[in-house]
Amino acid sequence: MLFDHELTPRQIVEELDKYIIGQEDAKKAVAIALRNRSRRQKLPLEMRDEVAPKNILMIGPTGVGKTEIARRLARLANAPFLKVEASKYTEVGYVGRDVESMIRDLADLSVNMLRSNYSESVKEKAGLIVEERLLDILVPPLTKRTRAKKQEIAKTTEGSALKAQAGEDILARTREKFRKNLRQRKLEDKIISIEVQNRAFPMVEIFSPISFEEMDINFKEMFGGLLPKKTKERKVTVSEAREIMMEEESEKLVDIDKVVFEALEKVENSGIVFLDEIDKIVGSDSKTGPDISREGVQRDILPIVEGSTVATKYGMVRTDHILFIAAGAFHSSKPSDLIPELQGRFPIRVELKSLGKDDFAKILVEPQNALIKQYTLLLGTEGIKLNFTDSAIDEIASLACLVNEQNENIGVRRLHTIMERLLNDVSFRASELSGKEIKIDPEYVREQLADIVENRDLSKYIL
Repeated sequence: MLFDHELTPRQIVEELDKYIIGQEDAKKAVAIALRNRSRRQKLPLEMRDEVAPKNILMIGPTGVGKTEIARRLARLANAPFLKVEASKYTEVGYVGRDVESMIRDLADLSVNMLRSNYSESVKEKAGLIVEERLLDILVPPLTKRTRAKKQEIAKTTEGSALKAQAGEDILARTREKFRKNLRQRKLEDKIISIEVQNRAFPMVEIFSPISFEEMDINFKEMFGGLLPKKTKERKVTVSEAREIMMEEESEKLVDIDKVVFEALEKVENSGIVFLDEIDKIVGSDSKTGPDISREGVQRDILPIVEGSTVATKYGMVRTDHILFIAAGAFHSSKPSDLIPELQGRFPIRVELKSLGKDDFAKILVEPQNALIKQYTLLLGTEGIKLNFTDSAIDEIASLACLVNEQNENIGVRRLHTIMERLLNDVSFRASELSGKEIKIDPEYVREQLADIVENRDLSKYIL
């Protein structure tokens, strides 16, 4: 089952509303795109491959929610999600990463995500195996050789058979006692010796313009097959040993071939790539020569978005049905400046609006991860109770809006800066203020921020 959620577009928007204020057009666009993937899976097989995803281009200033919308969408779909900056890629032959690396990274993410899910599903079984391994260290069982030797002695010595049986009964009772203590976590700090696999492998110096992670050779697996596996003894607590053993046993219980197969299928059918700063690779007005790392990058990205096959260390990945969401501010350029072929691969275009005072006020209190909730909980761990008045929230929103107008407009990120500055003194003296209630009213806000806001040159550097 590729899609864990059968949410309607309206339900998807409602879920996004819990974390993102405004931007209804963008939310509707991504909700429809996600629902269309679910619809596509229900089509006959011969038609399923013909339905291509409708990629989305988000246009809007920084800090208005473009990345957050894409990230939350991926969580809703339980899909592999990768955010990359288009400007980090350059044409082949020049410094930078090749565009196919985004698909390799997406495959890595998907495999790790599936491996983690499967490890969780075998956790109980792995726990029982780990328990036996810990008991074998704490109360070593009789070896076959020792047991056979005792049986041989018992045959020739009168009464030894009873003694041997009594000894085995004592050993069994001792193991059960230790098992009970292990389950009740009474031995967590006890130091034991365990054998762990030495994961180090020879360092290889590669003289190549391609970065190490870009090479389609899994050196770890290659050297693991050529060299004998070495172990080393480590002295650790029972608690640490349990974690190490759980990882080892979970890895043994998980069928990695099945994980890889499902992970690649998930990438191909539900993967999401968020291409940020796509406006930065718009070619310049210069016509005197090739525009390195701009139009060339667009032409390199084009086949990936159109649909191609990329080689990864896990196998071949088709990009035909990966959803691409591109975003850019387009301050000094416009979407029509992209090469025509790339424009055509992003048929859905939505404009995100700049945030105003009312938006900032809502962002401070309404989302499930609202900034005021975050700071209230953080300082609450020190025994401080923060009490924000409604008028103080309006004042913070007004100041954020004012600073954005006077300086560079960085959207909601301005609120992070202002909130940190506002509560700087309280955070610093938290241990001294434990047990007190701090009232944040407009006077307090102005006292902490007014001088900086009024001094435009100072606010440019501090806020």
